[in-house]
Amino acid sequence: MNLNDSILKDKKHIHFIGIGGSGMYPLAQILHSEGYHLTGSDNNPTDTLEKIKALGIKVTMGQSAENIKGADLIVHTAAIMNDNPELIAARESGVPVLERSELLGILSEHFSNCICVSGTHGKTTTSAMLTQIMVDADTSPTAVIGGKLKSIGGSGIVGKSENMVCEACEFVDTFLKLSPDIALVLNIDEDHMDYFKNMDNLIASFRKFCSNASKKVIINGDDENSLKAVKGLNKEIITIGFSTSNDYYPENITKHAGVHTTFTLMHKGKALSDIDLFVPGIHNVLNATAACACAIESGVDAKLLNKGMSNFKGADRRFEVLYRDENVTVVDDYAHHPAEIKVTLEAAKSMNFKRVIAVHQPFTYSRTASLLDDFAEVLQIADVVVLSEIMGSREKNTIGIYSKDLAAKIPGCEWRTTLQEVADYVLSIVQKGDIIITLGCGDVNKCANMIIDKLK
Repeated sequence: MNLNDSILKDKKHIHFIGIGGSGMYPLAQILHSEGYHLTGSDNNPTDTLEKIKALGIKVTMGQSAENIKGADLIVHTAAIMNDNPELIAARESGVPVLERSELLGILSEHFSNCICVSGTHGKTTTSAMLTQIMVDADTSPTAVIGGKLKSIGGSGIVGKSENMVCEACEFVDTFLKLSPDIALVLNIDEDHMDYFKNMDNLIASFRKFCSNASKKVIINGDDENSLKAVKGLNKEIITIGFSTSNDYYPENITKHAGVHTTFTLMHKGKALSDIDLFVPGIHNVLNATAACACAIESGVDAKLLNKGMSNFKGADRRFEVLYRDENVTVVDDYAHHPAEIKVTLEAAKSMNFKRVIAVHQPFTYSRTASLLDDFAEVLQIADVVVLSEIMGSREKNTIGIYSKDLAAKIPGCEWRTTLQEVADYVLSIVQKGDIIITLGCGDVNKCANMIIDKLK
């Protein structure tokens, strides 16, 4: 990788503000491997931070102006607020300052086979599946994914080849900063409407993303919005999906005991490989088909696909089994959009538990308000629904929406203000044979851990 034709030319000391973020870790890994002197700061001790320190990178706890001293490039996460003293000092220093996604975009230019995995749903799981396939096929990929993959010890890995797997998020058009060689679109669904305003704008952004692909575009041929995004686009278009009219599709889908599913990966009528899948849900058959298609289109032999797929046991917070005893199973999932909650709860319902108890933390006021009826409909797939208060994240509650408004639309639904109150209520009603599944992209996983602590 030659970084001398970018802003990184002649840079020696790069400082990361918020270095412990899961999205910063793989970037730090890449630049560290390229010989740059790195320093960083963060406010919260995490496992990721310990891994960064283990690389020999100096990390300061707490953020202040003096932390940037000596740096000739400064990188910060999107979560760092404009009034952060370290970011203010960085911007006043005259030294170039990049937001994390801008640095990722620069790095993505320097691989001849950068596979960018996009879509409203499934991109972390599919990126992780593809990384597992390519690692186990000895293609030595570099990867930057949105969740932790246990087999690589985190959210990224530095390889020695020209292959890069890169999760591509559409939020505020971040993915338009990337330079994909292969662009994958899993689906396009209504989300982030506080930014995009309408579906036409969202589809137009995905079209721009696909037009940036230098080699080919792989899309879900069963998804109407994905097809709209590439209609008339002067690119090689490859389709994946359940329909046999797609280029790549699964056949002979068979569900076995537990979370084991098998299927045959097909390409234009020809069987390529039998695949063993150890994560639940029909949606993951589609994610696996997409990951396999990306691998094959990147030169991986079809005979090597199942080595990685059979080793894949899920990314963190994607139907992650946190606890299981003879009475109760506790699972955590990142699902925060109605379509994601639907497939996750359907997967749980297919697994022969006595009851599915869904614990949902709504995320952002705008999403909760705009999709209120959709959330109410899909949460009713569960036998019992418990809500925490809405996590506003970057928003203020100017709408005047609360979890009680969602609870009122779900028969028998309970809601509590704090995660501890939610955990206490769930523990008071749980029965032998139940599965408790926490759902949301905020910190609802803390509730799962509170429940597990009591169960133990």
